[in-house]
Amino acid sequence: MTDDQGYADVGFNGNDKIITPELDQLAAHSMVFDRCYTAPVCSPTRAGLLTGRYPTRAGVFYWGHALRPQEQTMAEILKKEGYQTAFFGKWHLGSIRKDQPTNPGAQGFDTWYAAANFYENDPWMSHNGQPVHLQGESSMVTVDLAMEYINEASKRDAPFLVFIWTGAPHIPHEASDELKSLYPGEPDDMKNYMGEITGIDRSIGALKSGLEKLKIDKETVLWFSSDNGGRLPHANNGHLRSHKGTLYEGGIRVPAFMYWPGHIDPGTTEVPVSTIDLLPTVLDIAGISSSVLEHPVDGMNMMPAVRSRTDQRENPLGFWVYPEIKGHSVRSDQIISDYNDILQGKGDRNTINDGLLNLPEQDYSGLDHYPYSGTSVWIDGQWKLIQTAEGYELYNLEEDPSESNNLAESEKSQKNRMKKALRKWQKSVVASIKGQDYE
Repeated sequence: MTDDQGYADVGFNGNDKIITPELDQLAAHSMVFDRCYTAPVCSPTRAGLLTGRYPTRAGVFYWGHALRPQEQTMAEILKKEGYQTAFFGKWHLGSIRKDQPTNPGAQGFDTWYAAANFYENDPWMSHNGQPVHLQGESSMVTVDLAMEYINEASKRDAPFLVFIWTGAPHIPHEASDELKSLYPGEPDDMKNYMGEITGIDRSIGALKSGLEKLKIDKETVLWFSSDNGGRLPHANNGHLRSHKGTLYEGGIRVPAFMYWPGHIDPGTTEVPVSTIDLLPTVLDIAGISSSVLEHPVDGMNMMPAVRSRTDQRENPLGFWVYPEIKGHSVRSDQIISDYNDILQGKGDRNTINDGLLNLPEQDYSGLDHYPYSGTSVWIDGQWKLIQTAEGYELYNLEEDPSESNNLAESEKSQKNRMKKALRKWQKSVVASIKGQDYE
């Protein structure tokens, strides 16, 4: 999973300027999800992917929010089923300190190299709680760590689950000189942005080649997506409206595909899917019964859509941005290097961002009464309802993917039907936030 990569920041989604041959080749042999949805910012998407639940339900409303320890993650489930589990890259769901209840190890990963947030070249990461300073291009460094792990894991008599979450192409965009040189006609900021994406592309090519050399590529499923829509002005969200941080298509629709040679026929599906669908899909692929789930999940199994047995989504998708709960600022390299100083007895403990690195604590008092504040969305097939403080917007995404024609007044019966469903969903989310899923 990449960080802030726009829908059209890949060749396979129509960008003829970006250099992404590895991704384009993989997509040509994959099931491409043209309507893949995420949360509008990073931490919620990551929480939803790990749990199969709406991130709001798990209490992760915004970037920098930690995932509650009582949530059950994909890594925890597969670990109990005999899988080796490892994490590499941007965590942004809690602690990178050892023995903290929100670090990757506490959420089911046996081995982890975690950055607290986005990171650039020569990054600091936390290796199972021990700070390490790595050298190299950010995406390749991350994949090299993953391949080193996979090389050893593939020798053992157990399958593996590996997460690779790059720090690119998030700001501040600092591509290597060689990657920047690939875009001589672009201004400096775009050389850096596009160079980072080509760096991602090369690292994924290295991952694919590594799996092939180990002769496990045909028994390994590869999922690729961004964590949210692209951040303007550098990202390219194509024909989609708006950008990261909004609930228009440009904020929540991302490039995505699933690659599994010999098992998945190449093609493109218009069925709406979401990163919350990864958990039930992985359970299906791994042959694990849903009876292992401790809490209700919201995601659906994508394999019927992948195998062309359905052309629609049974359960609609909900999104909610609640502005009263702010994000926690996280400067990854600074946090980890400060942590390293503290471990060596020469740092100031006050430099640690305790709000991020320990238990998640949020004030949900504003959720006591309906109507709830913020912006919310309900997607049901081709229909999309947006609720804001100013009222409602309704779009037919099949006819109007750019969301330029608001049908809220002309399609009132459709709007009212979706309003009721959205309200019911929000009430169920609030119940989950307040702990009723755990009673």
